[in-house]
Amino acid sequence: MFLPTSVTSCRLRPWTPADKPDLVRHANNRHVWRNLTDSFPHPYTEADADDWIAIACKPGRDLHLAVEFAGQVAGGIGAIAGHGLACQTCQFGYWLGEAHWGRGLATAAVQAFVRHVEARRLFARLEARVFEWNPASMRVLEKAGFVREGLMRQSVTKDGQLIDSVMYACIVARTA
Repeated sequence: MFLPTSVTSCRLRPWTPADKPDLVRHANNRHVWRNLTDSFPHPYTEADADDWIAIACKPGRDLHLAVEFAGQVAGGIGAIAGHGLACQTCQFGYWLGEAHWGRGLATAAVQAFVRHVEARRLFARLEARVFEWNPASMRVLEKAGFVREGLMRQSVTKDGQLIDSVMYACIVARTA
């Protein structure tokens, strides 16, 4: 599965063991880690990369893809499926290595991912929580059709700080 994006030489594809060096190089960055959930370790080691690639390649409803730019992994994008009452909702997230920030790659990757989810009717709702100090990610989501649904005051502890987070959501074609 290769999903083209609107940025030349950027595509979404499954993770492979060969992605390990690029993954470690881009993921082992405090600036990247600071904007992600605690399941994303710092420092990011080769063992972490091995574990992640194994998780990302497991079959199931979760969807984890590599963001490739100019033939190398630049980051990741994915969705973790909800359960029970929230089975049509997923927790959506993405990241890029700092060297790739500000080029439009994130917006293109998010747009391609949303189109993929919609075309395959995988989920009805994608939710993305953004930390208050990351307005660039908020702009990416808005450009990709996500809507700001609310401010969750003092809802996240990250990097030793209790901060606000903002909930964004994108409603796609119904899967039921």
